[in-house]
Amino acid sequence: MVKQFELELANVPREVKLILQLLKKDNHKLIEENSTEIFADIDWNLFIEQAKHHRVFPVLQSKLKGISNNLIPSFVFQKLLQDYKINTFNMLQLSAEMERVSRIFIEEKIRLLFLKGPVIAHDLYGDISLRTSSDLDFLIPLEDLNKAEVLLQKLGYEKEDYIKTVLNDWKWRHHHVTYFHPQKRMKLEIHWRLNPGPGFEPNFEELWMRKSKSKLTSYPVFFLGKEDLFLFLVSHGARHGWSRLRWLLDIHQMTEQDIDWVKTNKLLKKYHIHNIGAQALVLSSNLLNSKNSGDMKTILENRDSWGLAQEAIFYLERMVNLHTDPVPEDISRYHTRHLISLMSRRQRVLFYLSFLHPYSEDAETLPLPKQLHFLYFPLRPVLWAWRRTRKHALP
Repeated sequence: MVKQFELELANVPREVKLILQLLKKDNHKLIEENSTEIFADIDWNLFIEQAKHHRVFPVLQSKLKGISNNLIPSFVFQKLLQDYKINTFNMLQLSAEMERVSRIFIEEKIRLLFLKGPVIAHDLYGDISLRTSSDLDFLIPLEDLNKAEVLLQKLGYEKEDYIKTVLNDWKWRHHHVTYFHPQKRMKLEIHWRLNPGPGFEPNFEELWMRKSKSKLTSYPVFFLGKEDLFLFLVSHGARHGWSRLRWLLDIHQMTEQDIDWVKTNKLLKKYHIHNIGAQALVLSSNLLNSKNSGDMKTILENRDSWGLAQEAIFYLERMVNLHTDPVPEDISRYHTRHLISLMSRRQRVLFYLSFLHPYSEDAETLPLPKQLHFLYFPLRPVLWAWRRTRKHALP
């Protein structure tokens, strides 16, 4: 495996570096030979915290079995094992609910493709206990969304997301809605897009045509085909700055799969995320020793990939949680700039043009009858300026 240069990891905490060493492919001998240096000055409580933050404790638990007890305190083994058992139980529950939802939706003639969860854990890791999932995400055709909502309500799920929208911008600005079952304490996310817009991505019919069938369940459960799954995982991980190593570990597992990389390269270019695919492979190969097969070179030959990969190290230097508000101002600013740097030229044009489309805030600033909502297009600059003026005027 040839590397152009090493990523700069000087500011990454020792605990995260240790996690990376443990997760690396074929790294057991190197760990044994350099154990004194690798395990020196480790804050083991912080190690556990980082393992949980990055959602990689199930795999770490299995990796640590071969490490000498003299190097790692017993409470670390015990805590990781405890969390591993809890996660295994959770994944079994999610697997049962996934099969149930799939059966009921198929009976109601609603096609669905699971995006993450137990089906991905089984396909990529061969064992559902080695990956964490907090919910079930699945994609359906947009035209079936109302029918699916009624069906989930009958199953005891309650809608959590109430999207504010004007002129139907929810269809492309947003990509999923969340439902929660209060008795089962289980969350579902129904997607009508793979990612929030504006952006380029395959439609449902294309994805359905290339779908895979899971071997985990007895009743048919479908998920994304291998090449489409790679596209989804790299776009999802990149959108979150690879701030959790679990997403990068998924990419590492995918490099071990039988994937048509030539086809994948064409899809990455078609949907303007070639630089993101290249970034993911650079990070995976450098941080986890993932293999680079000959066909991957067409993806890795991207002039922006190394710079984008280095930008992502920012998120490993801190324990960044982009899902918990408020996100610190410095991290928010960096993340906004990083997301723009990930975009292709066409994506950036589309992104900036999207600001010309009215937002729900415009309707809140100046309520108009629905038949006059088209006026928000010419009024948008005025309404935006008014909000900015009011914001700065507040004490």
